[in-house]
Amino acid sequence: MRWFAAAAGVLLAACSGGPPPAEKKDAAKPASYFQADPATAGKIAGKAVFAGKKPVRKKIVVEDGDCGKTMQGELLAEDLVVGASGGLANVFVHVVAGLEGKTFAPVETKVVFDQRGCSFRPHALPVRVGQPVEVTNSDQVTHNVHPMPKENREWNQGQPPGAPPVERQFSKAETGIRVKCNVHAWMRSYIHVLDHPYFAVTGEDGAFEISNLPPGEYTIEAWHEKLPKQTAKLTVAPSGTAAGDFTF
Repeated sequence: MRWFAAAAGVLLAACSGGPPPAEKKDAAKPASYFQADPATAGKIAGKAVFAGKKPVRKKIVVEDGDCGKTMQGELLAEDLVVGASGGLANVFVHVVAGLEGKTFAPVETKVVFDQRGCSFRPHALPVRVGQPVEVTNSDQVTHNVHPMPKENREWNQGQPPGAPPVERQFSKAETGIRVKCNVHAWMRSYIHVLDHPYFAVTGEDGAFEISNLPPGEYTIEAWHEKLPKQTAKLTVAPSGTAAGDFTF
């Protein structure tokens, strides 16, 4: 009689419109990430220059005595750094159009964001979405790292001397995240978060290179913290080099 009761229960559930038995779901398919063909990949190379009279970098007055002890030489502002040949430093150049429909593998390699000489190092930090950022303090002075994003979560991490590194991540692409130190007002930098690997930051010579690009048409943007951003449209030929110069 038990088998009859069980069968009747199943029949009753089916007649009453109950939910059907759960179906087995297929195993999740592995993500398909884009990789450029090295046989045809090209690059964008160029230079960001500052036209006109070379600006004099402002000397920062350091009122914290402990900072004065840990610094090597005078501290100069980094908001407008122009090299001897007119190259503009700390310009973040990245592809903003031409990669539609492509998904790129995540990056697990850590990038280091250090507090050294009472400055943030580097001044302009590019990082991929989800990439680990190791925040360190190399000074014998208490600092804190306070990014102020618009698209990502804001955080504020204090670090006294000798504190262990702290690991953070950014979950969304966002350009120009200002970072400040609440302890030392002159300390500031910018973090740029990208969901693709095609970007570069200029040094004092103003030069940059974005390599391993598949052939195609692209729009690139040059972002600077103090000067208006610029864009340029260009074509990368198979195994070719496209010029992308900017004058500020």
